[in-house]
Amino acid sequence: MAYNDVGVVILAAGKGTRMNSDIAKVLHRVASKSMVVHVVECAIKIARDNVVVVVGYQAQKVKDEVGKFFKVDYAVQEELLGTGDAVKVAIPGLKPGIKDVLVLCGDVPLIQESTLRNLMDGHKQNQAKVSVLATDVDDPTGYGRIVLDQQNNMLCIKEEADASENEKKIKKVNAGIYCFDKELLISVIDEIKPDNNQKEYYLTDVVEIAQKRHEKMAVITMDDPKQVIGVNTLEELGKAEYLIQQLGK
Repeated sequence: MAYNDVGVVILAAGKGTRMNSDIAKVLHRVASKSMVVHVVECAIKIARDNVVVVVGYQAQKVKDEVGKFFKVDYAVQEELLGTGDAVKVAIPGLKPGIKDVLVLCGDVPLIQESTLRNLMDGHKQNQAKVSVLATDVDDPTGYGRIVLDQQNNMLCIKEEADASENEKKIKKVNAGIYCFDKELLISVIDEIKPDNNQKEYYLTDVVEIAQKRHEKMAVITMDDPKQVIGVNTLEELGKAEYLIQQLGK
């Protein structure tokens, strides 16, 4: 059963320069389907027709590809200014009656419906305003680190480029999948500032703003980090192809 009060935003605007390819990153195929189609397929099981795909680079090609399989709504990110900006352009496309917003990336083709349900259920049971999907990995290089206080409450998510040496040792990493209370998201999205090394609007800054406002937040840790490997290079694409056969997706 889908959730009636959940909207899904899928971030699929990026170019994917490290793929060394003219094709938009999310259009690369894994198990004969483009990555974004795998993600949309999973999203529809969660939210039925309450799905907004954010497009940017090769926007029409991405729309055409998704449109062969599913009917979803689209938002266009005119300039690729980061994940925070991408979610901001998607908010007006969310239907009335949506209480919680699940944010997914278009380049995680191995994500499973059960994992997203665990995140949504944990978010609702905790009555959280922000929930972050996390996973523990042996080598956290490249991931945003989940910084916790002594009581295991989430303080912030530090991107690799902005993390201190101590923070880089943290093994609990951000899977890049979030659930936000929609009203909170709307109220904080304009407060995000691009004052980081990448000069981008990070969606992860929502966590820090919510923490300063003393909003209830949850970290939901999943056991299977393979499901959330992002695909940024052709080598990772090959790895995803191998793993998807094992998952039997």
